[in-house]
Amino acid sequence: MTALRYLQGYPPHLQQQVGVLLQQQRLGDYLAQRYPERHAVQSDKALYAHCLQLKQRFLRSAPAIDKVLYDSKLDVLRHALGLHTAISRVQGGRLKAKKEIRVASLFREAPAAFLDMILVHELAHLRESEHNKAFYQLCQHMLPGYAQIEFDLRAWLCWREATQQTATTCQ
Repeated sequence: MTALRYLQGYPPHLQQQVGVLLQQQRLGDYLAQRYPERHAVQSDKALYAHCLQLKQRFLRSAPAIDKVLYDSKLDVLRHALGLHTAISRVQGGRLKAKKEIRVASLFREAPAAFLDMILVHELAHLRESEHNKAFYQLCQHMLPGYAQIEFDLRAWLCWREATQQTATTCQ
């Protein structure tokens, strides 16, 4: 069984279940059945609007977000599915901080729940900078079933990687 790099922090029995589904070539079907709908958020402008809707619904008092975009340079292999940054710039005599959220461009093809999970995760960092209990409680409040969706997203990444490796070895 190949190493499931996206599931490294999970218990061995869960990794084994995903590994078996992957070997039997049933993981993709299982995930497609659980998450059949693909989102329509394809442009950076639509992503920004979608993110602002989530922020307005759950984090009204959080700092404003200046930019939200798909980023093809985010490296999923280094576990960067999304990224939140505060970039400080000097404007005149003042220092201004601009908040940005970048989402790996592979999520243009992902189910809607996976994109929402990434956005909720990055938005939660506006309130909680650390990945602590309060952070995950906020994520769960913003997206019920957050932990399961995160696990399924990581399983989807394993499946995607395995199918890409199979496609390149068959060529």
